[in-house]
Amino acid sequence: MEHDETTGRGKLKLIALKSFSTHQDMYKVVDFLNKSLKDKNLMFGMTKNSDENTLTISIYET
Repeated sequence: MEHDETTGRGKLKLIALKSFSTHQDMYKVVDFLNKSLKDKNLMFGMTKNSDENTLTISIYET
């Protein structure tokens, strides 16, 4: 999956997306992954789709 997004820090390469049912504390997992894997040049994002009641986690290479 090739996709680049530009941020204030430079380009991010999207390497994976996964959608699943909403879980209340999932933001804690994303925060944990970002803090733990920062030195591996990985960044995790999460978006919520309220219409479908799903979450999508994105993994980027920085």
